[in-house]
Amino acid sequence: MAEKPQWEPLADYRSYSEAETLSRSRSFYEEIRRRRTVREFSDREIPEQVLENCLLSAGTAPSGANLQPWQFVVVRDPKVKKTIRREAEEEEREFYQHRAPQEWLDALAPLGTDSDKPFLEIAPCLIVIFRRTVDVDDLGRKVKQYYSAESVGIATGLLIAALHHCGLVTLTHTPSPMKFLNEILSRPTTERPFLILVAGYPAEAAQVPVITKKRLDEIATWI
Repeated sequence: MAEKPQWEPLADYRSYSEAETLSRSRSFYEEIRRRRTVREFSDREIPEQVLENCLLSAGTAPSGANLQPWQFVVVRDPKVKKTIRREAEEEEREFYQHRAPQEWLDALAPLGTDSDKPFLEIAPCLIVIFRRTVDVDDLGRKVKQYYSAESVGIATGLLIAALHHCGLVTLTHTPSPMKFLNEILSRPTTERPFLILVAGYPAEAAQVPVITKKRLDEIATWI
């Protein structure tokens, strides 16, 4: 028989006046709109407690049946980063030379990306995010993870926002396939690599491509 759910009062909810709600929505937008994906990193270290707080923030994300199917592996060891770079670049070379359709290469062209990924070694921190497809409970029984991809995606978004809020920059990197990450990081086959989040401070002369974001009327519909 399923365990009876337990409930408690919503004690930490904060209500704001309409004016303050508007102000807070505007200030958050102004803050988050400054976020940019960066490919040129400094090797300056990130304080460990900063990483811990950002990961805890990511862990507050909603998830299917509250199963929290994410695992964040923080990689700072230079040797491990070098190995990840070597394996990722091997997959990327195969992608750019043989697997990628031309329309995808054309879409990437304005961003200037290629199979060379020096940021995987230069940045002080790689956060490799895995999603669990199956978990094992205290009795050794397999527990299916519901909506794991959606849940991990939400947690990743919160992590990116938290790191940005601290003055850090990030890059989402998804070499395909990514099974090599399980072997390098000794993760079980019940966990699937979701993405590599490169995190750190921007290089002093870092540049970003000139891009625009879609207007509100292009991304939202009011009914």
